[in-house]
Amino acid sequence: MSDLLFTPFRLGRIELKNRTVMNPMTRCRAIGNVVNDLVAEYYGQRADAGLIITEGVSPSADGLGYARIPGLYNKTQAAAWRKVTDAVHAKGGKMFVQLMDCGRMAHPLNVPAGAAMRAPSAIAAPGAMWTDQQQNQPMPVPREMTEADIEAAIAGFVTASTLAVNEAGFDGVELHGANGYLIEQFLNNTSNHRTDRWGGSVDNRIRFALEVAKRVAAAIGGDRLGIRFSPYGGAGGMQWDDSTPELYTKLTSALSDLGLVYVHVVDHSAMGAPPVPQSIKDTIRHTFKGAYIAAGGFDRASADATLDAKQADLVGFGRPFISNPTLVTKLKTGAALNPPDFASFYSADAKGYTDYPA
Repeated sequence: MSDLLFTPFRLGRIELKNRTVMNPMTRCRAIGNVVNDLVAEYYGQRADAGLIITEGVSPSADGLGYARIPGLYNKTQAAAWRKVTDAVHAKGGKMFVQLMDCGRMAHPLNVPAGAAMRAPSAIAAPGAMWTDQQQNQPMPVPREMTEADIEAAIAGFVTASTLAVNEAGFDGVELHGANGYLIEQFLNNTSNHRTDRWGGSVDNRIRFALEVAKRVAAAIGGDRLGIRFSPYGGAGGMQWDDSTPELYTKLTSALSDLGLVYVHVVDHSAMGAPPVPQSIKDTIRHTFKGAYIAAGGFDRASADATLDAKQADLVGFGRPFISNPTLVTKLKTGAALNPPDFASFYSADAKGYTDYPA
């Protein structure tokens, strides 16, 4: 096996100490939507990653959705996140915040009073959502977004991104354009039935993602901004059609022109979703001028093979980082990995969070 995974990599303004990425993973420990010392300990333990990307963080009260997920839309939340980034930076790590507007993937019991559940179209996501008050509840029908709602959502991403780099101490921002959340809800015909300039054609459906990226890049710099995609992923009820290759070709080309620092492509086939066709991955890889992060079911051998074949610049690991705080060291030495405790993924305390042995 090669050692390319453990070599430094220049990502925009920052130097990563290796090419491993800790993928964003929802953990639900932010009581009142504010991170705490437990969250700082968790991320600090995993700072041997080349780049840590946080769990999904809401850029507005309207963008919240799940129980106990964090926000970054006011100064209190920014100050709390500063303790987290300080913990990571103290160990030589680098950290991007993933901004995730849940859109229709929400329940009123999980959002503050006065927050609006809104989405491109008034179409409920399938299934149910956990609420601490009433356990699993059916997914409700969201309000179809008006032009004013769309503008407010875009502005929320800009405000949160500015807070992230100027006050919370993050090295950059990742836009969550995957897994059935708001940006992908605009991209996908399943959730977007609009007939105005935000829906219908490929050019219209990519408009929201591009407008968010353009405005955030203008605020913090494209060299601090990445985006995550999950083409053909089924999360959140997403379904794909014959327009998918054209959509990702046009979207990737336009994002590249905006100067984003990376695109992060996750293939959920290891979790049962259809695989992302290699042709889509190759198109994104060759169309986008910045760095390419590959994610989805990787181990040391497959990561090495992907990097050696120049199919990616960085490789993301998810669940192995949950149960192995020093995953990079273990990958390098071949040490056995701790198995994850699935029952504690979304609970509220330290069990299955900060108590795994190094």
